[in-house]
Parts: sequence; structure tokens; C-alpha cells
Amino acid sequence: MAHSAFKTLGMTAGLTTAILLTGMTSQAFAMSPFQATYQFSYNGKNVGSATRTLSKSGNNWSYVFAAKAAGLASATETSRFTFNNGKISSSSFSRTSKVLVHNNTMSINFHPSSKTISTKKDNESRSFTWKADVLDELNAELQLREDLKGSGLKANYYLADAKEIEARKFVKQGSENVKTNYGTFNTIKVVMKHDKPGRETIFWLAPKLDYLPVKVSHVDKKTSYALLLTGYKGTSN
Repeated sequence: MAHSAFKTLGMTAGLTTAILLTGMTSQAFAMSPFQATYQFSYNGKNVGSATRTLSKSGNNWSYVFAAKAAGLASATETSRFTFNNGKISSSSFSRTSKVLVHNNTMSINFHPSSKTISTKKDNESRSFTWKADVLDELNAELQLREDLKGSGLKANYYLADAKEIEARKFVKQGSENVKTNYGTFNTIKVVMKHDKPGRETIFWLAPKLDYLPVKVSHVDKKTSYALLLTGYKGTSN
């Protein structure tokens, strides 16, 4: 259950449309390194913290999500990719998680030369036929944020996980002021669509912080998880 929470909240997408709401101002920043910290809650109770860190070396980028929950669980996800002309090209993704004494690992490697995408979850390996523009659950957030600053969202985004490549859709649902420990932000509210009933994931994105998600909420029937911004170092408007 905790592993599911980390996986869902790891993908915090800067997701919406390039047309901003009346009264909101923005500037089309180029993608740049940043670090954000969050409070992590489970069923309404604060249980830990999380960080997102984007860094680069030349044109090689690394995006890391790390979370801890009260010493009982932890997870780290890392996405590596290149970025040219507003477009992310995935290189690799990895996840390690620990819940009590149980450890899990998952990796994805993108092979454009052989036109394959390979995955491994614990001891199970799979290989998929290459599909253009496939993202992982972390760099998808960054691609969507760049699209938001450019021509707007695509109809679907294709994401690779351990078992398949699947299309994801995101829907804008207006604006909302969100109060965090780092300040109050005018945000755009976006919902990620799920196929399973009883599931809902919502992102609150702050144009002032280059469309960083300042709040994320995921509900899975009677269970809920959330992230709320506590600190930020990076581009701001």
C-alpha cells in the first residue's frame, strides 16, 4: 500500500493547457534545475516527507523523487533523459522501495538503436517494441510542463511501466488557491484519468513556480495519499 502511494505521487505532472486562466500571469521559462520538498500524508495524517530534484550535466538530465514515511517505508525513483527543442527523450528509469523489511526494485531502459524498451521488476524481465515519444512516470511530468508552456497538451501521453506501455489522459478542472508552508499559490487544477473506478489523482500546478505541482492528491477507494509543498529552490516568476 505504501509502495502504491510512492509510485502514484512520484508522478506529479505539470499538466494542463497552454492557455492560462484570466488573472494569471506566466513566462515561458526554459527547463532548468530545481529542488522541491514536500510533506507526505496518508489518510489525512502527516507521516513523512519527499523531495524532487532536477539536475543536468551537459544535455544529460536526471530527475529524482525520494520519499520517507515515518521510518516504515521509503522509495527513490530516478529518471535519466536528454532534452532538445522542447522534447524529452527517455534513457532510463529506476525505482527502489522498502516497506518494513520488504524490498522491491524496478527498471526501464530505452534502446532507440535496437527499437526496444526493456523492463525488469524484481526478477521478472520484459521487452516491448519501440514506440516513439514514450516517457516514464517521472519525466512525463516535465514533458507536460514544457508542452503547457508551448503548444499545449497532447491528446494522450504514452508511459512505460514494468508490464506495458499505456496511454494517459489529463483533464483541466479550473483554478484554485492553495495554501502551503512555502506560501499561497494561484494554481491550475488538473485530474489524471484512471480506468479503475474509485481512483482519482489531482494535481495543483503553480505558474509562479514554472508550473511546479505544489499539491498532489490520490484517492484509491478508502485510502488517500497527498503531497504538499514545504520548500522550493529554482525558477520563479
